[in-house]
Amino acid sequence: MEEETSYVAHVVVLPYQGQGHMNPMLQFSKRLAFKGLKVTVATTLSITKTMQAQVGSVMIESIYDDSNETGGFKERVEKLEASGSKNLTDLIKKHEGSRYPVKCLVYDANLGWPLNVAKQLGIAKAAFFTQSCSANGTYYLMQQEISGKLPSGPTVLMSGLQTQGLHKLPTFGLASGGISPILRHIFSQLSGPEEADWVLFNSFDSLEEEVVNWMAKIWSVKTIGPTVPSMYLDKKVEGDINYGFNIVRPKDDDVCMKWLDTKEPGSVVYVSFGSAAALKEEQMEELAMALMQNKSSFLWVVRASEEKKLPSKFLEEITSNKGLVVKWCPQLEVLAHNSVGCFLTHCGWNSTMEALSFGVPMVIMPQFLDQFTNAKFVEDIWGTGIRPKVDEKGIVRKEDLDLCIRDVMEGERGKEIKRNAAKWKKLAKDAVDEGGSSDKNINEIVARLKSM
Repeated sequence: MEEETSYVAHVVVLPYQGQGHMNPMLQFSKRLAFKGLKVTVATTLSITKTMQAQVGSVMIESIYDDSNETGGFKERVEKLEASGSKNLTDLIKKHEGSRYPVKCLVYDANLGWPLNVAKQLGIAKAAFFTQSCSANGTYYLMQQEISGKLPSGPTVLMSGLQTQGLHKLPTFGLASGGISPILRHIFSQLSGPEEADWVLFNSFDSLEEEVVNWMAKIWSVKTIGPTVPSMYLDKKVEGDINYGFNIVRPKDDDVCMKWLDTKEPGSVVYVSFGSAAALKEEQMEELAMALMQNKSSFLWVVRASEEKKLPSKFLEEITSNKGLVVKWCPQLEVLAHNSVGCFLTHCGWNSTMEALSFGVPMVIMPQFLDQFTNAKFVEDIWGTGIRPKVDEKGIVRKEDLDLCIRDVMEGERGKEIKRNAAKWKKLAKDAVDEGGSSDKNINEIVARLKSM
């Protein structure tokens, strides 16, 4: 009970409600709690209904009722700000004068307004980016060029990332002279971090060393990752085996684990495109045919909304030995399973970090935004995966996809990829282990809060 617990300080954590935002911020919250902080995660009512009131030693509280929410991303964010800012303020004020007043607000950088709440209340501010340092560094340079703060030209635009080989990235409509709504939103995230006490990234120093050092000259950058449950890395946080939150989790979620148990080590291709990416129907057909003609077994996560894109009779033609298609699976457990030899992924940052943390080689098919940056690093910088060619229609054809899978699973290039994957797995563990770069960064934050 709280009366019997001695905390270093009290922190409120505010994630955006998407799965890819909740997972890393919940995991960071558990790490802070392990370090002796009292941590309260503020979120929406719909999310609190899918979770226990407490995840590990982290308390969960609702500040916004989104149960009847409609509209697109922009409208949802605006509604959250309208009522969430007042309720967040009330939540923090509620603890004023208590034994553990709130000393810091850790907020998802995807939401700009929490910075103002923290400033008004006079507490410490920590912006948490759920994409890589490199992706956000690229966005920052794009914003600076568009605003006229950098001379124009691609060489100058990419100057801070040139040594990492990021010479060819999507322009998100800039070539036509316009700025897309999604890019406007991304740019809006970059206008406040200079005011934050800390700018946090789910990464680790050696993974993006040159970019981290460059960004540290602009913001108070701290890498605190990988934000993967402790029992898969340093094993310091007892019982920490999952994130503690899933938007979709079927009752028969152990079916894929039982199936994997029947497979030989390194023999399975795990396929998942995350919770948001949607493939074209033609791409789904090419992918299905590639998996069927490749000799490796496969576990493919196809969301219910994507099932209609599968080829006719594809599910009926799959034998139990060849493949398994599920709507959801416990990805952490799957990637940690010794039967998985390759991860065919969209290269979302959480999936990329998980694959690196588990030492799983990748075949990469980025779909949008930061996934292209992540894919560039996976293939050319870290050497842990292969990206198949894309044709003039933007489709990866079955022949090239099949070849890439075979290269990773059994080819000469695959041997080097596996060695690199094992190297990054060790470095990921070292970063969060006692004395590692991320562990030191978290300790510095905790010490600062203790002194406030």
